[in-house]
Amino acid sequence: MDPGRDDALDHAHEHARRWLESLPDRPVAPRAGADAVADALGRELPDGPSDPAQVVDLLARACEPGLTAMPSGRFFGFVIGGTHPAGLAADWLVSAWDQNACLRQVTPAAAAVEEVAGSWLLDLLGLPAGSAVGFVTGATTANVTGLLAARDALLRRAGWDSARGLHGGPAVRVLGGAERHASVDLALRYIGLGTPEAVGVDRQGRMRPDLLRQALAARPGRAAIVVLQAGNIHSGDSDPFEECIAVAHEAGAWVHVDGAFGLWAAAAPRRRHLTAGVAAADSWATDAHKTLNVPYDSGLAIVRDADAMRAAMAGHGAYLVEDVAGDPQERVPELSRRARGVPVWAVLRALGRAGVADLVERLCTHARTFADGAAELDGVEVLNDVVLTQVSLAVGDEERTRRVVEHLLQDGTTWMTGSRWHDRAIVRVSVSNFSTTEDDVARGLDALARALAASR
Repeated sequence: MDPGRDDALDHAHEHARRWLESLPDRPVAPRAGADAVADALGRELPDGPSDPAQVVDLLARACEPGLTAMPSGRFFGFVIGGTHPAGLAADWLVSAWDQNACLRQVTPAAAAVEEVAGSWLLDLLGLPAGSAVGFVTGATTANVTGLLAARDALLRRAGWDSARGLHGGPAVRVLGGAERHASVDLALRYIGLGTPEAVGVDRQGRMRPDLLRQALAARPGRAAIVVLQAGNIHSGDSDPFEECIAVAHEAGAWVHVDGAFGLWAAAAPRRRHLTAGVAAADSWATDAHKTLNVPYDSGLAIVRDADAMRAAMAGHGAYLVEDVAGDPQERVPELSRRARGVPVWAVLRALGRAGVADLVERLCTHARTFADGAAELDGVEVLNDVVLTQVSLAVGDEERTRRVVEHLLQDGTTWMTGSRWHDRAIVRVSVSNFSTTEDDVARGLDALARALAASR
């Protein structure tokens, strides 16, 4: 027994418990800025050692005023889920076990958990059995991984080995919807393909198949990736997968789906129509820390062709103990990483198929309730068809929208963010937390009403 370790863990548990117990009532916005927190932590590195338990106490005391209640059921600012109890507890075990989830033979427990969780995910989301699943940091890295597999597969198809680099190789064009998420552009920039060609969308932000066909036909014969979207951040809606994927495959393009939160609609029977046809794509990206409410970091990169994913991602070295069945490192950009698939397995095991479907449905119901309540407030217009978990509200001109968001944050009851959609300032509401209740929605609507009154 190490008393220093045990005391530190006991103190950490107590601080964590207090934090979680404060969430139902604490203001959502932080009470201190980064500079104040840094001052409280102490900016000078001590010359000598400190007791681990005292270090934990200092960390908790200094950081508490600067914490945003993102796990609160009243945080609607971004598509950020909370932390399911099974995922939180499993995440503690991941840190205690301290496994480098790189090689199957070296850390068999971590590999086994991720293999089981991966197969469950494919089943829940209706994706092809046997697809490769990589547990990455988030949706941006999941997009990087899927798009790297796409890029390298297309280059090989054209007779070019990506080990030679991109200079002098065949050009790969990328097409994405005009309302794609910024993480797609980031991913493409990271892998050297640049900003995609924008394809026109409808009022809900869904790609138009006719315009995709026109864009592909304008430059025939070129290697191409088409990026589709499951879950527009303003409308919550998804591209028409059946039509768009058929058009893309007719042109020989690889189809990648950015489904950070919208792909989870496939797990709920009443929402599954939003992802109809998505299984025909070639790769998919999503986030378990969003709709599934697994703690950070928990992105998922999925590629139909496991060999293509392995060719793009695998690292090799004489010292690596490789497994003929394949290794986790062949599906992610890292060699050294934590066993981040463990909390995913835990939440899936705790919820089961019916529980995941119920979670998705509850989030959608809360979004619908919020939209209906907001529409009854004077001067509020709901701009989107509320089909999933996103609500976009018009509350006046640019200046009034800014004031409404400012009053909301000052009020502290809830957190909503301003954004722009259809060339106008809006207030965007994202319902992503498993712990959100009807009372949380009602309190959020009351806060919005107060902000509207104060902004006049």
